Amino acid sequence: MKISLCLMVWNELKGCQFDVPNIPREEFAEIYAVDGGSTDGTIEYLRSQMIPVYKQPREGLNAAYIYADELSSGEAVVVFFPKGNIRIDDLRKFRRLFDQGHQLVVASRQIKGAKNEEDGSLWRPRKWAVLWMAILAAIVWRREGNWIQDVLHGFKGWSREAFARMKVLDHGLSIDLEMEIRSYKLGIKRVEFATVELPRGYGGSHFKIWPTGKKLLAYLWFELFRKG
Repeated sequence: MKISLCLMVWNELKGCQFDVPNIPREEFAEIYAVDGGSTDGTIEYLRSQMIPVYKQPREGLNAAYIYADELSSGEAVVVFFPKGNIRIDDLRKFRRLFDQGHQLVVASRQIKGAKNEEDGSLWRPRKWAVLWMAILAAIVWRREGNWIQDVLHGFKGWSREAFARMKVLDHGLSIDLEMEIRSYKLGIKRVEFATVELPRGYGGSHFKIWPTGKKLLAYLWFELFRKG
């Protein structure tokens, strides 16, 4: 299988400098980046590492994933956010799982053997919110196969055939949750593997808990009445 690796970046120079030298390039037929508007030198650094960078034509996380899929010349796409806090060697795990017939592969921070950046704290709002959203989605839409516990992790891969069937929205930031739900509704074979997420050594998340949560709840309401 020809697998493409897409780096999702937006002002992630430090993360790229940490992760890019350790990418197992031999695992992928091509590597490129989709940029959301970096101004910190991220683009220049990636190009110096012989990684083409494409500015996404429309704003939003959903649009970035769709563009990543469109750019691929392979049969499958893996997306990775180089922030310096995820085990880069986990990129090696996708090919085996694709070869086993899985069409959606998620690097999970929630399952046994995994670690979430909040696990060192008593108060874990992001982790708990993700788990409850995963439970709700599985109860409402899953009819067979594995249920995905980390429905908001962007470190994932998909077959392009399955992605086309999902017909994800081309706007907003529902894409990670949406892909899991659409896989339930369409009977797409899915799997998770455990990964370790450490606290970021710099910067902060582009997706704040409360504003992001409200938008995802609005998406869930939409999906309840979506046809197909």
